Amino acid sequence: MKRFVLVLVTSLICLGARAELKQGDFVAVTGDSITEQKQYSVFIEDYLLMCKPQGDLRVMQFGWSGEVAPGFLAKMPNEALKFPFTVATTAYGMNDGAYSPMTPEKGERYRTAMQGIVDNFKKHGVHFIVVGSPGCVDPDTFVRPDPTDPQPDAKKKRKVAAGWFYNPTLAALRDIAKEVAEQNGCAFADVYDTMLDAGAAAKAKYGAGYHVGGGDGVHPSANGQLCMAYAFLKGLGVDGNIGTITVDLAANKAEATDGHKLLGVKDGAVEIESTRYPFCFYGDPKTVNATSGIIEFLPFNQDLNRYMLVVKGATGKVKVTWAKPVKEGAAADEKKVEVTKEFAAADLEKGINLAAQFLENPFSEPFKQVEDAIRKQQNAETPLVKKTLHDLPKAKDKEAGEKAATEEMGKAKELFESAAEMAKKPVRHVIRVEVVK
Repeated sequence: MKRFVLVLVTSLICLGARAELKQGDFVAVTGDSITEQKQYSVFIEDYLLMCKPQGDLRVMQFGWSGEVAPGFLAKMPNEALKFPFTVATTAYGMNDGAYSPMTPEKGERYRTAMQGIVDNFKKHGVHFIVVGSPGCVDPDTFVRPDPTDPQPDAKKKRKVAAGWFYNPTLAALRDIAKEVAEQNGCAFADVYDTMLDAGAAAKAKYGAGYHVGGGDGVHPSANGQLCMAYAFLKGLGVDGNIGTITVDLAANKAEATDGHKLLGVKDGAVEIESTRYPFCFYGDPKTVNATSGIIEFLPFNQDLNRYMLVVKGATGKVKVTWAKPVKEGAAADEKKVEVTKEFAAADLEKGINLAAQFLENPFSEPFKQVEDAIRKQQNAETPLVKKTLHDLPKAKDKEAGEKAATEEMGKAKELFESAAEMAKKPVRHVIRVEVVK
């Protein structure tokens, strides 16, 4: 018991000493082909720009297909370290395990490289590092030759669902990543367990075909990528408070927290202008390319996405309508939104999470527009890193190569600034509260 208390106290001290996001931070999202898919990295940037845990944040992804931790370590000086980022996340290990059972040599190689990566980040002036574990492979769609088959020829032909032997390898690498984080005072993102737990629960409802590790078992679709984003955002220490709107029906008054400006209150209808968006979800919840289904098995809204409505002075049943009115002559891309639900007055007195209760809401379309701009930005970053910067050391004409690199870096920054500017655009919406008679 004493040992447990000592470990707990030590862990809390370490957590208390860890850094946090600061205004103006530049966040580097590094990893292998799963990062290069530009999904969880986009979700992270969505959150950091629109949900605004801090002001004026910049995000850039450094995904490289087939990458292993030693490979990124070797490439860092000529690629990632060309940028003045101050926060970094890592997602290596999937390829480091070589898609085969664990060996001591694999573990030592991974540990040494991850330590080198952390050391390089610190020398670069990075004040906040989130060491991520590898994810898991999908137990149903990760198919490989059966390593237990006694017939050598059959090993090449007979393939089986192979999560049973590769997930233990990834779990061992997860443990090493956690140790490296703890030993260096870094935050840790447990991507492996987040995906494994959410995937098992989702399959129980939707069936084995609902993969969270991807159709190939390795590269997740949107559902698994949201699990990854959740793990990293938790590692980044965001508090999840998007905002609170409080309505007092008896006094015909309302209050709003930072990021949400009250424009008017009348007969239970509150008009608001918000510059802080709740995170939004899309798609058919039964499909793997949607984010709307996996949130049932992932505490994303509870932990990271609390946009609360508190109603005082109501009794019985209460009808809540969340609307985005569109005035006559508005832009063609503006869509009218109006969704109504009923709640018990007692629940509203405690507070309901609008982001969880109204998946379609006035922020859905503006959020998607910003996300599209973020994807354009991140799409430009991949060739910048993998081609222009990677080839620069061996360029025959160094001056021309450096000029091209500078121009591409400028374009990528411009695309980011465009997305960031869009994320500042306020959204006007109305919350209408009516007691059901």
